[in-house]
Amino acid sequence: MSFKKCALASLALSFAICTGPATAHAADDGLITKPSKYSVKETVTRFEAAVKQKEAAGFTVFTEIDHAAAAKKFGLDLRPRTVIVFGNPKLGTPAMVKTPLLAIDVPPKALVWEDDQGKVWLSYNSSDYLYNTIYPRHGAAAPPATAPFAKLLDEISDQATK
Repeated sequence: MSFKKCALASLALSFAICTGPATAHAADDGLITKPSKYSVKETVTRFEAAVKQKEAAGFTVFTEIDHAAAAKKFGLDLRPRTVIVFGNPKLGTPAMVKTPLLAIDVPPKALVWEDDQGKVWLSYNSSDYLYNTIYPRHGAAAPPATAPFAKLLDEISDQATK
C-alpha cells in the first residue's frame, strides 16, 4: 500500500473513531447508544411515556436526574444530560431482597445527552450486560429468559428516538 493510501486509510479510521456512534450498537462496554431526532427534553419525555405505556406489565419511571441543571446551580456549564431511572419492581425487588448490593446498579437507567455538535443520543446498558455482567458482579442469578427485556428496551428506546 502506498504512503498516500495508508495515510488516507489512517485518516478515515481516525475520523470514524472520533465522530462517535452513528447508529444504535452494543459496544464491548455493554452500552447501546441510539441517535435521537428530538431534543434532549423531548427524548426524555418520549422515553418516559414509552415506559409508562408498559405500566400494566409492572414498569415505571422512578425519577430523572438533570445533570446540567445540577451543574448550573454551582455555576458550571454542562451540555444537557438527563438520567432516567426506570424499571419493574416486580422483577427487581426479589433480586434485591436476595442480593442487597444489586441495588447499587439496578434499577436500569437511560442517559439522554447532547454531544459537542448538538446531536442528541440515548444510551443504556444492554440486557445482556445487565444480566451477564452486573448480576454476576453481585452474585445474583439472572432470570432464565433475558430476550424479552432486550426487546422491551429496544421498543422503548425506539419510541423515544425515532
